[in-house]
Amino acid sequence: MDLTQIFKTKHPVIGVVHLLPLPTSPRWGNSLKAVIARAEQEATALASGGVDGLIVENFFDAPFTKDSVDPAVVSAMSLVVQRLMNLVTLPIGVNVLRNDARSAMAIATCTRAHFIRVNVLTGVMATDQGLIEGRAHELLRYRRELGSEVKIFADVLVKHARPLGSPNLTTAVQETIERGLADAVILSGWATGSPPSLEDLELASAAAGDTPVFIGSGASWENIPRLIQAADGVIVSSSLKRHGQIEQPIDPIRVSQFVEAMQRSLSEKAEKAANLPTQSAAPERLAAREG
Repeated sequence: MDLTQIFKTKHPVIGVVHLLPLPTSPRWGNSLKAVIARAEQEATALASGGVDGLIVENFFDAPFTKDSVDPAVVSAMSLVVQRLMNLVTLPIGVNVLRNDARSAMAIATCTRAHFIRVNVLTGVMATDQGLIEGRAHELLRYRRELGSEVKIFADVLVKHARPLGSPNLTTAVQETIERGLADAVILSGWATGSPPSLEDLELASAAAGDTPVFIGSGASWENIPRLIQAADGVIVSSSLKRHGQIEQPIDPIRVSQFVEAMQRSLSEKAEKAANLPTQSAAPERLAAREG
């Protein structure tokens, strides 16, 4: 998948809009107007800070169902995503937690959003919601049935979960792409706010080939210069909140700091890459003259 077709850049920063509790969730505040207002505030802050895309999540609906959410959640998220599509010009994605990929695909298709995030596309993960099984076969057939072009970004060995058995990361990435038909893969740490290791990102990128690899958690302006060396893009939230606290709204100043750190590191990376051929060509030219 060519990321520039969606995000207009090869290395997108995707900011997360964490929705306030939605209808039927334990902490639902009985005001969809408040949910929409907070979502619009966060989307505007992310856009003004310079991100390349947004993803909308029902993050504060915990504890989550492990598969299908209530129809009221689907309705509310559809309404919010449509409002954000009219508010900002950025590409938007959908993640229906914990793993309702079918509803996410329906929401994204009907609102003309661009991608969805699926926590468990293939394999089986033990989570606080119980065992979650990947249903790639259902999702891909459903996308075909809808005539949808929505892209599927799939987590590999997703956070807040443990795989059954001891799968090899390289194999897990390859099977998510080759057998699950993911358009992009996401690598996270063990929990929200925890980054993946550089070594795991390097393994995932090597296994993914031409398929984009995203950092899915724990990115900050301090560690993004290092982590982005082995990834194509990043999905970021916690470090962009006021005081870095997950329950707080997005801070546009923190967004700008993150985007600037990302752009600076990519420029340095490109500059180093541009200098490599010149440096490596010198011994070849010398050998040719001596020969």
